[in-house]
Amino acid sequence: MAQKILLIEDNRDYAEILALNLRDEGWAVEVAHDGAAGLAAAEAVGPDLIILDLMLPEVEGLEVCRRLRAQPPYTPIIMLTAKSTELDRVLGLEMGADDYIVKPCSLHELLARIRAIFRRVEMMARPKAQAPPRLSAGALTIDVEKRSVAIAGKPVELTAREFDLLAHFAGHPGRVFTRADLLHQVWGYGHQGYEHTVNTHINRLRAKVEQDPSEPRYILTVWGVGYKFAEAP
Repeated sequence: MAQKILLIEDNRDYAEILALNLRDEGWAVEVAHDGAAGLAAAEAVGPDLIILDLMLPEVEGLEVCRRLRAQPPYTPIIMLTAKSTELDRVLGLEMGADDYIVKPCSLHELLARIRAIFRRVEMMARPKAQAPPRLSAGALTIDVEKRSVAIAGKPVELTAREFDLLAHFAGHPGRVFTRADLLHQVWGYGHQGYEHTVNTHINRLRAKVEQDPSEPRYILTVWGVGYKFAEAP
């Protein structure tokens, strides 16, 4: 069956063009033009992915994202917005968006990001016989199967992408990853110019798992190259 995409976008002309192109790719597309209708459609349709505009009537996009994340099932969300400031990106990611793209955007880029998310979801659903169920470093514990993180037994709330990034690092202690490596291996795409996305996520991840983010113990910077997870002493 075709994967289902819910597009929540108040600009009807823009939504129509996007929906037409998404359907041409073989996806089933449902469109809602305000936040309240989008929430109702998400419950009724059960989409595989949601493309969510930030500026919406009735219920704004950030609130829609927050409500979707507050209840199962987990559905990937791409935040689509005309705003491009770092604060807007951080707010979208904080509410649980999986990705963030500024419009007007390249159709090819949007399609690439959608495919990358679908690939990631498919990989997550595959059995991982070789993946250890738990990863640990110092007081940090990562339960891969339950997708949960704790520090000294205290739960840490991470977004889906933050968890993927942390688990990827912890699964390869001592290995150095460039920003391009992480974009390809964690995000699923490798567009040049989006290295700032990696920086933003790592800064936010450090703020949640490091006792002192300015002197990290787990996620270390390798100057001039990228990042690595600390090896066990």
